[in-house]
Order: sequence, then C-alpha cells, then structure tokens
Amino acid sequence: MSKITIFDLEVFYCVGVPDEERAKPQRLLLTVDLDFDFSSAAISDRFTKTIDYNAVAQLLLKFGEGRSWKLIEKVANDAAERILAEFQPQGVTVEVKKFPLPEARYVSVRVSKGRATPGLIKRTAWGIP
Repeated sequence: MSKITIFDLEVFYCVGVPDEERAKPQRLLLTVDLDFDFSSAAISDRFTKTIDYNAVAQLLLKFGEGRSWKLIEKVANDAAERILAEFQPQGVTVEVKKFPLPEARYVSVRVSKGRATPGLIKRTAWGIP
C-alpha cells in the first residue's frame, strides 16, 4: 500500500478541558497519513487517480470552525472519520500535537482507522463469523 502524508499542518481549533481553554482557538499541528494505492496515478500521471492532498488540507483547516472539543483524542478521531468518509482512503492515521506543557516540546495523540474490505468475512478461531 502506498501512502500520502501531510506533515504538521497548522490549524487553530478550540480544544481543552476547562471552558477557558476552549474559549479561543489554539495552535495544533496535524499529521495525516493516507493509505491509498496510487500506483495507477503514478503510471498514468492523472490527478483523478489519487487523493487530492490539498483538498484534505483545506478540509482540516476549516474543520474546527464553529466546533470545540475537550480532548485532542476526540479531535483525532473525528478528523480521521471525516477523512475516511470524504476521501475514501484504505486507511488513515491522524496525529494531533498540542503545546500545553512548557517543559515538553509537545503532547500528541494518534489514531488509525480503516475501511472494511468488501467481501471480507472476519472469523474467530472456531470458524464462527
């Protein structure tokens, strides 16, 4: 599987446990890995055969408008679900970096989600679906 990565996209979202922290947007950095087989795009050089990473970035830049979260874990989860639904990669990993601790470079969380493969039947060790 091939991968498209957007590193450290700077966004401003309202996030934090106390109300005061969510009162105004704060700087976060998002890194997004899109698992996607772009081999046909690499061969054909056709834009329509890949995921438009600029469109992904634009979605994320606007994603926080009118929204707030208490946890960066929820931000990562919501962003991953939206990207899966809108751009249809095989899988997506979203890392959210926040800068709450002066003694640390950053705090981050990472979530990975994937699409179910059509026709794939998951079975237990006993052969029961």
